[in-house]
Amino acid sequence: MRIRLLGGLEVISLEGQPVRFATRKTALLFAALVLGGRRGQRREQLSEAFWPGRGDAQSRNSLRQALVDIRRWFPTSSDAAISVEGDQDAVSLIAGLDEADTWIFDRKFEGGLTADLVLAADLYRGDLLAGEAIPDGLDEWFAPYQSRYQRKAWQLVERLSLALPAPGVAEETACEGLAERLVASDPTAEAAYRALIRIHAHRGHENAAFRQFEVCRAALKKHLDAQPEAQTYALMASLQSRERTAYQQSAPGSDIALQPQVFSTPASQHDQPSVAVMAFQNLGSDTEQEYFADGIVEDIVTALAHFRHLFVIARNSSFTYKGRAVDVKQVGRELGARYVVEGSVRREGDRLRISCQLIDASTGAHLWADRFDRTLAEVFDLQDQIASSIVGAITPKVEQAEIERAKRKPTDSLEAYDYYLRGLAIFDRTISRQATNDALRLFKEAIARDPEFALAYARAARCYATRKSNGWMIDRTEEIAEATRLTTRAVDLGREDAMALSFGGFVLGYVSGNLEESVAYIDQALVLNPNLAAAWGYSSWVNICLGEPDKAVEHAARALRLSPLDPRLFSWKFCTGLAYFCAGHYDDAVLWTEKALRHQPNYASSLRVAAASHALAGRLEKAHEMVARLCEFDPTLRLSNLADVLPPFRRLDDRNRYIEGLRRAGLPE
Repeated sequence: MRIRLLGGLEVISLEGQPVRFATRKTALLFAALVLGGRRGQRREQLSEAFWPGRGDAQSRNSLRQALVDIRRWFPTSSDAAISVEGDQDAVSLIAGLDEADTWIFDRKFEGGLTADLVLAADLYRGDLLAGEAIPDGLDEWFAPYQSRYQRKAWQLVERLSLALPAPGVAEETACEGLAERLVASDPTAEAAYRALIRIHAHRGHENAAFRQFEVCRAALKKHLDAQPEAQTYALMASLQSRERTAYQQSAPGSDIALQPQVFSTPASQHDQPSVAVMAFQNLGSDTEQEYFADGIVEDIVTALAHFRHLFVIARNSSFTYKGRAVDVKQVGRELGARYVVEGSVRREGDRLRISCQLIDASTGAHLWADRFDRTLAEVFDLQDQIASSIVGAITPKVEQAEIERAKRKPTDSLEAYDYYLRGLAIFDRTISRQATNDALRLFKEAIARDPEFALAYARAARCYATRKSNGWMIDRTEEIAEATRLTTRAVDLGREDAMALSFGGFVLGYVSGNLEESVAYIDQALVLNPNLAAAWGYSSWVNICLGEPDKAVEHAARALRLSPLDPRLFSWKFCTGLAYFCAGHYDDAVLWTEKALRHQPNYASSLRVAAASHALAGRLEKAHEMVARLCEFDPTLRLSNLADVLPPFRRLDDRNRYIEGLRRAGLPE
């Protein structure tokens, strides 16, 4: 059995014969089931997407007929290699893990070993369902999946090109083939151009690398009327520096002056903070330790590059300082980096100690330092986790430093990004009506100065979600409409911005009540940046609403682990508490909501869940205390208007227990 979705749709039976479905829609329905995996797809969503405008009964009947056709090819039996199973709500494809190319691709991509990445690259023969005639309307349904796999392919080609061991090996061949396929299908796939540039440089063909850059620049100008990304310019600058050095060493007395093109990086749109990660110092003599140290840096650079508000200096540029004693301020000036990450790796018996620090390159001040201990047995398997831990500590510290920088600026010289940072300083650290209003005003100031600032729209929309949660909305209809408008603009402008999609997805779910779009945008954010704590936190929240509390607890734990210094840590602790409440574990719900309240005593959402949990656990005195605190903070809250602040629970039982718990806790009618 073979199912291929990458590069087109092809299904081969166990007998080696191509499977021909009765209609094109049936074939695409089968593809949808493959994409749903064992989790499956909801019948309601499938019928509405594939047969819109026919009415519920007729569209569901069309779905049943299409499933009958699929089951003709894959009849259910105890020894069937593949089958279609389902109930009244959902339907899923049950098959072995190696039956579909997308399943294998996902597994190998997540595995992270070089051999796995090579296999994943070979599997990506083209974009998802490339060349298939997808009817109007239905193409929108498949678009998030197509975008997800395309984004993974871009990440894959970048990762392979940054880890090329030697010219002519399997990794290089796979990377080059994938890069060429990506450019052929999308001439603006800049990550693929960078991979080809690195491959040419890796082979010693610098002129070919420069020509590839010019091809990239011309394609971006033609199709997008845009310049290459800063990361691409930084890559070319590093190659230019390397070529100049090599020339000076090989022909110092030549009369022919080398005059490579100067690749200056354009000014950043929002004056975004720039970070350079230096080669980690190997404090031992073990060469394997040296490789590990370089691998850690590569993972950190790759992870940081997913944060669109950071400009990350290419590894090739920062590694030119490897083995040299240099001044951090000098590095900052030469690389154009505002912040520098330094580190070291030391072996102590059977353990490795990784030390890391973040430095403000303009002042030399140390902003953060920590160390990570691992055993030699586990350290290579956990390399990505170590990198994630370091990134999770770095990013909030950079944000905090940027906020302090913005605060020191005179108000008459503020630009969009500085207004945004000032709003962030208020919103992320204080819960009050005035703070929310002030933050909203500052985010709108940022929008006024840069109407295409996706994150400013997303944060402004998030302010309306806070107003709703705390009962501060004055005109609900008007404010919900404004929140929806801001969110729509945020996700439209920030289709490749994981932070904007995370916040936008949450607001669409909570304020607008659209859980389907909410989960789609948040899932896309996780594809774009798997190291973003906010995306995992909001994924926890949306899974609570969808009735999957176990998954919600797991995703909140990822958020807490990724960003232990995050100023909004209390949000992910609250999500853990709410998930436990929905699972019926009221003692755990109290434990986690009270942890959140220790960070933010005025967090109304935590007060509500803590009160309901105490009440349903039989601790009415504690429940009454919580309700008293809640009513002091929100004196207008009643059982009669409680629905205005509740999450959009998909499971009716979660909603009913929430309301009943607050009734028992003494919330007034």
